[in-house]
Amino acid sequence: MRKLLALTPSTPWVGAKSSNDNQMLTNSQGSRFDNSVSQAAGEEGPNKLNPPTNCERDFDAVRESMHSAISLNKAEVLDFVLNDFSEGYLSLSFENRRKLLIMLAQVYDLNRTQVRDLIKQYLGLELPGSLLIWVSGNASQSSTVDEEAMLSSFYRLERNLRQVLKPAYELLFERLNNHHGGLRFLSILRADILSILEEENIGSLQVLDSCLKEKLNTWLSPAALELQQITWDDPASLLEKIVAYEAVHPISNLLDLKEGEPLIFMEVALLKNVAQAIHEVLWDAPPIVESEATCALFCSISSTQPGLAGINLGKFLIKRVITLVKKEMPHISTFATISSVPGYMQWLLSRLASQSILAEVENMSQSSSKGSVSTFRENLLESDEERLLMNCSQKAFPGKNGMDVMLNLLTSTKYEWTSSAELLSALKPPLVRLCARYLLEEKKRGKALDSVANFHLQNGAMIERINWMADQSDKGLRQSGGIMVNYVYRVEKIDEYAQSYFSTGHIHASNDIRRSIMPWKEHEVTTI
Repeated sequence: MRKLLALTPSTPWVGAKSSNDNQMLTNSQGSRFDNSVSQAAGEEGPNKLNPPTNCERDFDAVRESMHSAISLNKAEVLDFVLNDFSEGYLSLSFENRRKLLIMLAQVYDLNRTQVRDLIKQYLGLELPGSLLIWVSGNASQSSTVDEEAMLSSFYRLERNLRQVLKPAYELLFERLNNHHGGLRFLSILRADILSILEEENIGSLQVLDSCLKEKLNTWLSPAALELQQITWDDPASLLEKIVAYEAVHPISNLLDLKEGEPLIFMEVALLKNVAQAIHEVLWDAPPIVESEATCALFCSISSTQPGLAGINLGKFLIKRVITLVKKEMPHISTFATISSVPGYMQWLLSRLASQSILAEVENMSQSSSKGSVSTFRENLLESDEERLLMNCSQKAFPGKNGMDVMLNLLTSTKYEWTSSAELLSALKPPLVRLCARYLLEEKKRGKALDSVANFHLQNGAMIERINWMADQSDKGLRQSGGIMVNYVYRVEKIDEYAQSYFSTGHIHASNDIRRSIMPWKEHEVTTI
């Protein structure tokens, strides 16, 4: 049995019904996200996701409209101006959107001349004596009337500094957030910004994006969100969008899911045990009786808005789903996932290729290398793994060594190894072991290199089990060699695990997974 639960933002976009039987994350005002932009659907850029209308507005007219939306203060005309700007922007070609966004980032940035002048004035002020005493650690002496007057100059300059350190475009974002449909428009705006930044590293646009992301993080706070389940009672048009948004396990039939239109949504499977393969969830026919389930399996979490990239709405959804399930289904004791490992094959194939090159170079210059190459050399395979691979694959996939054979097998586009019991048996030990190493040891800025692992670990999960041949789809084989991972959310440990991962990068994992990488840890060498 599968349920669909989702999250929507906190300002009026489109009216949404409420029902005691439905549990979908909606905002406190009962509004629902109304936008067809879908990062999960796989389109390549906001200009394709939000194409201009048939009648493009004059660029200068839209620019003037944007200026008015920032500079005007009359409340009675502001709504009209914001509407005019939003509609004008959406009518533009992507190239004109790019031009307008760069103008917004540069022309409506800080006035740095004013900032410098105020800083000079601030540095020229003399600190009152009582303040100097307080700074040195003695706060017992109160300030005099004269010193209070001196401090008023600090207060005034500090207030002015706060004002000039706020770029003008921040006011535009705030006005749009308070405008009907404005949050939806801001997500489209940020999707365009991110698309531009993928192609060009424009410093001023990076700063603008950082400002908008910070604002969206605040406006989409958990206090403004409610939980709802998506059911057949929701408008029929929403189901098609759910099908398009699903990023983890593509939905091939409109009957695969019930309907709804979320901001971010989660598919939860109710099972007797933690699934070890995705087909156990997708082919659950007939489904078990709800009262017999002991496990709530999070089998898919998909975002619908590319403009909200980097904003972790999933953690709000996961915590609320756990709370809801525990309340309504106390017989559920296990909360887990069946997750992909999207970065594993890319990491492994890169390692295998580089080590094969180093091995060849070392063999060619063994007498004169003086150990310079061997410093970076590492055999990724154990001796028995190497021997087994060499013995069973030399005819179809020859290679100079086990790593070379493994590279040839895994880069075969037809995945012949998946239909050979002998090759599957030879590949399973190294692929599972190296996956454990990838998940636990490979880091980026102190956090897990794999994006899905990082998502669940920062939300308080632990790595419980690595499942061999759990996803044999082309995507599953291409990204992770068919491997999937069970992350488990231990309710009493979620906050503790999330905090330790956030502060130190420590990854909590089962003893079985930690033991699987011990041979490598015992003879760890410096590698590329």
